[in-house]
Amino acid sequence: MKKIIIINGPNLNLLGNRERDIYGDISLQEIENKAREKCKKMNMDLFFCQSNNEGELINFIQSAEEKYDGLIINPAAFTHTSVALLDALRAISKPKIEIHLSNIYNREDYRKISITSEGVNGLICGFDSFSYILAIEAINNLIKV
Repeated sequence: MKKIIIINGPNLNLLGNRERDIYGDISLQEIENKAREKCKKMNMDLFFCQSNNEGELINFIQSAEEKYDGLIINPAAFTHTSVALLDALRAISKPKIEIHLSNIYNREDYRKISITSEGVNGLICGFDSFSYILAIEAINNLIKV
């Protein structure tokens, strides 16, 4: 059974309540439930986590090398600022996908730059919560077990 980790960055715990015009009405718990359902159908084991702390996100990323076959990350605001997350992603040899609920290229200028995407195999953005489902399908195809 393939094992994946989905890592969620800062403020994503507020989904469903914050900036609904951008991020929609769905909560992170609802996204997790949909991701678990998709993984179950694909016979994949999922660890789903969220933190507002950059260091904790780095620890989650580093754990992927030994514990998981692939990694999906929504770095949220750290996408545009964190060289530390980029360095952690680059240190992991497993397949990695970056995701975003909104289309970062259709937002403010500072959000159009993804520092972290330089450390992943691919980027999925702009499909709301379906970005997570697309990423699960993509990571399944990238994992060679």
